[in-house]
Amino acid sequence: MNRTINVLQFICPTGFYGAERWVLALAKHLHTDKVRCELAVTMEPMQKELELVNEYQKLGLPCHQISMKHKADFAAISLLVELIHKNNIDIIHSHGYKSDIIGVLAAKKAGIKCIVTPHGFENAKDFKLRLFIWLGCQAMRFADLVVPLSQQLLADCKRIGVKQSKTVYIQNGVDLSEVEQTLTPQRTAPNEKRIGFVGQMISRKNIFDLLDVFDNINKKHPNTRLVLLGDGDARKKLEAYAATLKSKDKIEFLGFRDDRLELLKSFDLFAMTSTLEGIPRCLMEAAAANIPVAAYDIPGIDQIIKHNKTGLLATLGDKKTLEQHWESILFNPDIAQKVAQNAKDYVYKHYSANRMAEEYTSLFTSSLGITHE
Repeated sequence: MNRTINVLQFICPTGFYGAERWVLALAKHLHTDKVRCELAVTMEPMQKELELVNEYQKLGLPCHQISMKHKADFAAISLLVELIHKNNIDIIHSHGYKSDIIGVLAAKKAGIKCIVTPHGFENAKDFKLRLFIWLGCQAMRFADLVVPLSQQLLADCKRIGVKQSKTVYIQNGVDLSEVEQTLTPQRTAPNEKRIGFVGQMISRKNIFDLLDVFDNINKKHPNTRLVLLGDGDARKKLEAYAATLKSKDKIEFLGFRDDRLELLKSFDLFAMTSTLEGIPRCLMEAAAANIPVAAYDIPGIDQIIKHNKTGLLATLGDKKTLEQHWESILFNPDIAQKVAQNAKDYVYKHYSANRMAEEYTSLFTSSLGITHE
């Protein structure tokens, strides 16, 4: 049997971050004669226009919006089932806790396969969010296949009870063509050292540590600036905390930006202080952009950053050592150039979106018992 497989990528977007960009990269690199990916997103009242939808439509692929009256409106399940039948969908491919809950239930009701790709597990403190995360993890156990994108996520899936027979490991990949095509901007303050962060402002990103390290650095080196790109639930608290620091005038919260990659290329250092990660897309983009990285040594980060080879790592929570690493990169060009070039070479060799798309094509076809010549 040799035919095109219809896959519905399903996500409840929170912006245009790693998971959303990953969905776009996969659809972009799949061979449409073998796998055709449509996109379904949820839309809640007062939700802003989605950048993911705009970018997906540029690929010439269908996009669908599932209306939700509120965050827990499970009428979305029936709407998704209707969409599945109407468009002859073979597989629903879900991304994120809410997407997994709705997607698994819709797939069971529609009688099709459901594949889940976890992009990271949240260690939230809020009880309601923790309950929702727990429900998402339970739903994941009932998917036909769970396909984590890092070894740590693979271990996490085992920990929450996903059967080994249901897991398939496909290493993360990213579309690096965007990075290649983005020009390096002219620096308005060439003598200023720019430390940058890109990502969601949520608890597991642990941005308070990043602010603390910068505040100490700025006391010794006033010609430094911290630029934070992204948004999220923790942003207001982070801005309030930053306003109490002596370095407050050198900290910029720029929110979500269309010129994200241009700003990324203006950084002298890409910094992360996360406590929990998959394999962050922003980290791969920083490496591809030849920006040196300093971060905490946690699973996921360690897939790309090898200490003293492709970046500098400190033990989780060791802000003093991380501060020293920042200084090494910012003020020792030999170290910065060495780790940045090594990281760039490593990412281009191991994290190609083309390789990832080929592996997903094989996964989709084998899960349906289809062969392609």
